[in-house]
Amino acid sequence: MYVFVLGSAAGGGFPQWNCHCQNCSNVRTGHPGYRPRTQSSIAISEDGMHWLLVNASPDIRQQLATLPHGPTQSVRQSPVQAVLLSDAQMDHVTGLVMLREGYPMDLFCTPSVQQELSQHFPLLPVLSHWNDGLLHQPLPEHHNGSFQVSFLPELAFSVIPLRSNAPPYSPRRDAPQAGDNIGLMVRDRKTGTSLFYAPGLGELTPELLAVMAQADCLLVDGTFWSEDEMRLVGLSHKQARDLGHLPLEGKDGMIELLAGFPAARKIFIHINNTNPILNEYSVEYQQVRQAGIEVAWDGMEIRL
Repeated sequence: MYVFVLGSAAGGGFPQWNCHCQNCSNVRTGHPGYRPRTQSSIAISEDGMHWLLVNASPDIRQQLATLPHGPTQSVRQSPVQAVLLSDAQMDHVTGLVMLREGYPMDLFCTPSVQQELSQHFPLLPVLSHWNDGLLHQPLPEHHNGSFQVSFLPELAFSVIPLRSNAPPYSPRRDAPQAGDNIGLMVRDRKTGTSLFYAPGLGELTPELLAVMAQADCLLVDGTFWSEDEMRLVGLSHKQARDLGHLPLEGKDGMIELLAGFPAARKIFIHINNTNPILNEYSVEYQQVRQAGIEVAWDGMEIRL
């Protein structure tokens, strides 16, 4: 299994276009220890040529220019064969607009996400005018619901329901339902290895912890360093958990929780522009690395 990190930042990217926090200011001026990042998205493949796109960020055009692929067979061709959505958040779905020249294309998402994108943020009806648009392939909303992707026959996919939040535009904001947020467990039948992917984690349930313990690679939410990070930088009074993310530091933080898992690789992704781990010379970044955890970057390749 090949996993390619197209984008490793949270919504807004790094630097965020209108942000002048210390991190964003430093990366703009080329300060040592910082590297720019686009908004969160990965791609999964068996052969490194044909890819399933997991979440379509607003930066997708720039990101796809970096995606490995084989020789082209026609004038119009893309290595992306289908798209899968983990939720209906703006920073995970607006890239669907940029892919319209390649439609029709399969779109794997839960009925809840399909409803959001049909009614409350009606991207799917709009995009249906481009060669019939996106062809909905419903994902199960229950724990460990399995499904297949036809062009990835050696990979077994399972849906893992997550407790996070619905998008700000959703009528279910602050009252999410099953299917609003999912993680993925992907197993390679040939190698026996597995990936757990969850760019947003608001709560770790016993069922979820049991799933994560089985993974060889954990590619998970690294949005905020602290519970009150947004308040400390003067951007919001909301805490990390209010926004659907577990902080990295402290008791029951992600660093402490990941210490109990045997996974060969543990990687933080979906990192907010305010997070101090974006500075590779920071104490916080060193703390993460000393805990045996990596920090994802755009263009990172993972082979399992």
